[in-house]
Amino acid sequence: MNSLFKRSGFYWTRYDYYEFRTTKGGICYVTAAENAKPTVYAPTENIERAVLDALNVGMLSVLRKPDGKIRKAVMKFVSRHGLLGLMTALPTTPYFMDYEAVYLPRNHFIKEECLPTEEYFSYFFPFEKLNIEKQGIHYDWNIGVGNDMKALALTFADQPTGMSMSFQRQYAERYDWLVLQFRDLAYNLLGAFLYYEDYDRLDERERALYRQGISAFGNNAPSYHISLLDKPVIVWDFYSLAQEIQMMSGVMLTDEEHPLRLCRNCMKAFIAETPDSLFCGSECEKQYHKRKKRKN
Repeated sequence: MNSLFKRSGFYWTRYDYYEFRTTKGGICYVTAAENAKPTVYAPTENIERAVLDALNVGMLSVLRKPDGKIRKAVMKFVSRHGLLGLMTALPTTPYFMDYEAVYLPRNHFIKEECLPTEEYFSYFFPFEKLNIEKQGIHYDWNIGVGNDMKALALTFADQPTGMSMSFQRQYAERYDWLVLQFRDLAYNLLGAFLYYEDYDRLDERERALYRQGISAFGNNAPSYHISLLDKPVIVWDFYSLAQEIQMMSGVMLTDEEHPLRLCRNCMKAFIAETPDSLFCGSECEKQYHKRKKRKN
């Protein structure tokens, strides 16, 4: 996997402090704190950790853990990796600023297939709007004060404008959307786990439902281009952290040597040392067999 995706050229931004904020309408968001400082980093260098963190937040939701525990796990994820970049992950193209409106494929969050750009922004800038004037395909973005905000815009000047906008301190993502995105990832792994775990107890109709469910999971696929270096190589074009995590989770799940697994005991995601590994560690294996022995 590392050799396949090491040339993604993908950089992301995280802040050193995030907070929960609630709108007057009662919608909870996660956003960078007022004086938080941004850092640009390369997610691909530690993407396995990001995938595991996302999946384990999702499993907390799947297992119906208390909301306080889920909120703590979500905050830990964004503090370590940043927000998911749903604003560029959801539309049909991350270059949505170059069009008269924002076009959306079917998704869990926004029902409309087409939205005016200003209305689309309201989902991601609920507290303080960006200073943007847009007329058709033309727009003018006045970044305003803040050297770090201007520096971020310059750093990502060759990327879609929407991506640069999602790194501004005013940007926010809905807490319930984050949880749902993590839960969808976890259901994908859980479906594969249960399919093989219960295979002999399932009839063909039930097996078909599992196969159909996992094949339906997906979102906008990343693009790529060929670069002529010392040899032709594939360079992946990711425009959101959500997109990279989703694709990498699929790659890790299908890895033949060290596949992504759910621990039989604690139900946490882990990377298996061998293809037949069933537990995330020796302690979980001992607990599982001890509990099974008591039941028998």
